[in-house]
Amino acid sequence: MTLMLAIDTATPRVAVAIGEDGRVLGSVYLSARRRHAEALVPAIAYLCEQTGVELRQLGAVAVGVGPGLFTGLRVGVTTAKIMGQALEVPVVGVSSLDLVAHPLRFGGQMIAAVLDARRHEVFHARYRPVSGGVQLVTEYRVGPAVELVAELEAGGEDVVLAGDGVASNRAAFGALERAVDAGREFEAPSATALVEIADGRVGREEFSAPWDVAPLYLRASDAELAWGNRR
Repeated sequence: MTLMLAIDTATPRVAVAIGEDGRVLGSVYLSARRRHAEALVPAIAYLCEQTGVELRQLGAVAVGVGPGLFTGLRVGVTTAKIMGQALEVPVVGVSSLDLVAHPLRFGGQMIAAVLDARRHEVFHARYRPVSGGVQLVTEYRVGPAVELVAELEAGGEDVVLAGDGVASNRAAFGALERAVDAGREFEAPSATALVEIADGRVGREEFSAPWDVAPLYLRASDAELAWGNRR
C-alpha cells in the first residue's frame, strides 16, 4: 500500500490530492491567483484531516513540474522537495501539460494541452491516446497562440483542445475548423491524473531523490525578462 500526496501549482489554481495505490482518497482545488504560498499548506492540512491520513504515513510525493507560471510553479515544486526530504520519501515529477491531457485519453482524437503563459503566449504539447494513457508526440513548447493554431490547421487532423490557454486566446483558437474545446472542466492540470500517473511510476521505480526534482520553466520569469530589457 502506497499513500501519496499530489500537488500542482503551475496555473492560477492550486490542486492537491491524496491517493492510495492510484486511487484518489480526496482532493482540493482552490483558485489561488498569485497567492499559491498562502493557499497550498492549508489545503494540504485540510485534506489530511478530511482523509484521516497523516503526513508521516506518506510513501511518496508527486508534483506537477510545469511548464507554468513562474511563482506558483516554484511554490509547488519547492514544497514537494522539502516534504520529500523531511519524510525521506521519493518525489515524482510529472509535466503539468501531461496532467491536462491524461483525463482525455479515452477519445480517439489528437489532444492539444494548452496552458496560458501570459503575454499572448501559451505553453503547449500534443498527445495521442494510447492504451493506458496518452503518448507525447511533440516537445513541450512555449510561443504565440497564433503559431500553435497555424500548426494545428496545417496538420489537418481533428483535435481536442484543453487547458486555460484556450479560453485566454479564444479569438485565435476560434479560427480552427477541426477542433473541439474540452471545456472548463479540463482547463487546469488534474490532481487525479497526477495520482494515477505517479502511482504507476512509483511501481516502476521511476522517481527521483527530492533534491533532483526541477521545474520545467521553458522561458525566463517576467522579472528576468524585464531586467534583460532594461540592460
